Amino acid sequence: MGTLPARSMSQSVSLPRNSNQALGIGQFAVDFIAGSLGTGPSPKVLERTRWFHTDSVLCGLSALALQTNAPTILRNEALEYRVSDPRKGAFVFGSNQQVWAEKAVAANSSAVREWDSNGTNFGYRPELGHTAGEFGHNDFYPVVIAACQQAELDGAAALRAMVLLDEIRGRLAEVFSLKTYKIDHVVHGAIASAATYGALLGATPEQIESAIGMFVAHAIPWRAIRAGKQLSDSKGASAAISTEAAVLFMKRAMSGFVGPKDIFRNPEAIFRFFEPTTSGAERWKEQGDSPFEVVLSHSGDDFAIMGMHFKLGLYEHQSAGALQALIDMLAAHPDLLANQGQAIERITIVAYEPAFGIIGNPMKKNPTTRQSADHSMAYIVATLLRKAIEAGSVSSKGDEVWKQLMLSPYDYKVDDTAVYHPMTRKLMDIIDFQHGGPEYDAKYPEGIPTSLRVQAGGRELDSGLVMFPAGHARNTSADLRGILDHKFEVLGALAVPDGGDTRALVEKLESIEILDAYELASLYDVEVAAREGVD
Repeated sequence: MGTLPARSMSQSVSLPRNSNQALGIGQFAVDFIAGSLGTGPSPKVLERTRWFHTDSVLCGLSALALQTNAPTILRNEALEYRVSDPRKGAFVFGSNQQVWAEKAVAANSSAVREWDSNGTNFGYRPELGHTAGEFGHNDFYPVVIAACQQAELDGAAALRAMVLLDEIRGRLAEVFSLKTYKIDHVVHGAIASAATYGALLGATPEQIESAIGMFVAHAIPWRAIRAGKQLSDSKGASAAISTEAAVLFMKRAMSGFVGPKDIFRNPEAIFRFFEPTTSGAERWKEQGDSPFEVVLSHSGDDFAIMGMHFKLGLYEHQSAGALQALIDMLAAHPDLLANQGQAIERITIVAYEPAFGIIGNPMKKNPTTRQSADHSMAYIVATLLRKAIEAGSVSSKGDEVWKQLMLSPYDYKVDDTAVYHPMTRKLMDIIDFQHGGPEYDAKYPEGIPTSLRVQAGGRELDSGLVMFPAGHARNTSADLRGILDHKFEVLGALAVPDGGDTRALVEKLESIEILDAYELASLYDVEVAAREGVD
């Protein structure tokens, strides 16, 4: 492990609290990319990573096809930063023109995040007591693709690097809760992006340490971007903007710029500032441990990505338990849909914090933008139910109901077909979202503890407690791949022009592991449709 100040285990490396963890992450990233840490990720891990990458790209391409605002602006901006030296350039979605890597990363990360429909991590590793429960999303794969395009690496290298990036950010999410201190969750992803980008381009561990230090010292994003009655472009572009900075800091570090060292033990950086490891008058002294240990896997099946959650359509992940409960109830009680669902009198949803605080506060009962609608429990559940009522009937099999009622970008269109649909608004009025208190809170982030009760025609139907909805890493009953295939078809059909070959696009993305460097360079060079927007 070279100079890594860590304890090496059979399939993982521990970075202790009393070590320079920024340097340790840098060394781990360099050694992981070099393949010097054991057997590497198992085929199961690589397969799941491939699914998450395909999912994210189809989210991004469809967001551009529907001309969403921030991705379009950032893509156009990136195309103004053209380069001719392939060692400096990367590609934005739908173009074969090389641009500055940090600009390609910003544009592509914004696109994949725009729908808020790609993967989610929960920061939960109870066997080690690492249960900080920080959110995070698979928004950062454009960093890997950009670096591989610059370094002329192949698809197999890219897929392994994606595992690395998600491992670093996922494990940080297990040990430090950014949201507790009103800091945006993308900080963990930006740190991981700097390390992975640098390792792919030959940076030293010391240079990676500098880049991480610069980001933490200069570019911390606050959750102010997610506050307010209606959300703005900044919410969806948070990962993009932070990762653009992380890549730029990494490039500066490789040019010789020296950033703050040992940032996780720095008493005035966010980690020890919010979770002091010295007391009283000693708080500001240099000496002091980091607030946490970081354990990073390098081989086998136990990687952070194996605990990440797929969204099976467009919805805030905190609503997945309620959607599963409603889908199960409709499949078991098809009579609820009779007569346009007129018998349904009341719907009560009970869930945990932070679900109640994030998607259940009263202002979310009147969303006026797409971004606010997809963060409204009442809107999400009402829209799924409206689609079922309009269909008239649903399958008795839950997997098929997920496919039949899957929420798409058009279900968040800001007009009377979606956000202002009269039936949706009527159904929202009969939805009561309640906090389940300590009983529910204690079960998160192990699962997504939610229950749903429906009063209809003088009876009350109760879903019981839903912990692991379809898409959750701990769900073992759903046909995940089958539902994902349907999602890929839905988003792919939006992404490509009418008559385009959606299956060919999906197969191209799914073949990433066997692509050579030339083929990887053109992976995102696909024709993107131009469709009417949804905002």
